[in-house]
Order: sequence, then structure tokens, then C-alpha cells
Amino acid sequence: MKIPEDGKLLRIFIGEADRWQGRPLYEAIVLLAKKEGMAGATALKGFMGFGCKSHMHTTKLLRLSEDLPIVIEIVDSEEKIAKFLPLLEERVKEGLVTLEKANVLLYRAD
Repeated sequence: MKIPEDGKLLRIFIGEADRWQGRPLYEAIVLLAKKEGMAGATALKGFMGFGCKSHMHTTKLLRLSEDLPIVIEIVDSEEKIAKFLPLLEERVKEGLVTLEKANVLLYRAD
């Protein structure tokens, strides 16, 4: 698979407790990205963060937070990202979605 040198980086900021049709939302998004033929997707769990409601989510509390921040990153061509956005919009009810330029320097597999 080839990604143009001038790709796009899609970042989705959600909570660990967010769900889509009974499964964790981050899992549903990564599996959807695979199904749609995206170049790749990575879900990262944060240790600390807050969003528009300013509610702090952290592992430092006496009890572990049940809703830690999750960031999903997807890099692909502008066209493929544009086709993916409407599918994402119907799934993300709360969160933040950003899009920025990505200079793809290397993308290969063995």
C-alpha cells in the first residue's frame, strides 16, 4: 500500500468508557478503519487528561479512573480520510476530532 507523501493525520480523542453498539468505541473505530482499508490505526491510552467538561481523568487518583483518555491516530491520503469522516461522525457522540497535514516519510512492511 502506498500513502502519498502529503498525507493527513486524523486524531480522535475519546474516553475509554465510550461505547458503540456494545463494544468499546476505540475498538469499533480501529476495526472500522481496517474494514475501510485505511493504511493503519493506533489507539493510545492516556494517563491523564480532561476535555470540554473539564472533568479530570487520571490514574493518579486513589481509585483507578474508569474513563481514561484514548487517542486514535490514523494516517492516510486526504481522499481516504475524507471518505472515513462521515462514518466516524455517526459513531463519536462526545470527543474531539482533528485533522492535520502529515509528511509521510516512510511506510513499508516486511
